[in-house]
Amino acid sequence: MDNQGSVTHIMSTSVISVTVDEPVSEVARLMCAHSITGVPVVDGNRVVGIVTEVDIVSREIEVDPPAYGTFLDAIFRLPWDRSDDEIRRVLAVTAGDLMTAPVETVTTDATIQDVANLMFKHKVNPVPVVDKHGRLAGIVSRSDIVRLMVDG
Repeated sequence: MDNQGSVTHIMSTSVISVTVDEPVSEVARLMCAHSITGVPVVDGNRVVGIVTEVDIVSREIEVDPPAYGTFLDAIFRLPWDRSDDEIRRVLAVTAGDLMTAPVETVTTDATIQDVANLMFKHKVNPVPVVDKHGRLAGIVSRSDIVRLMVDG
């Protein structure tokens, strides 16, 4: 495969990343300061999650509290799929609380078409690039693919 088709051709290697303990306010500040759409969350060099603009914005949504019912003097929480994740995001204090995990990644041997397909199919942006040991090697965003079309 030629270098033009490789994700390594368009990925950024100077990746801004955070740890699970990073405060959400600092994650948002880093994203704004560096004009990036997401930051990988790492444990050592291994990617364990990602915080994106969508995750940051989700902290501001209105959440309906879970419903409870009683039966024979016992209180039961009624099942509702969405509330746990929504409540977790609204109450998030750290990157670990807010991050999307597991995170969709590609390896350094992926093609640009592979990462584009992943972004489209899973509606993710950006996508961390990892080496064969799962260590962070770079990151690719939709704008990197768009720039490739302009730069040729």
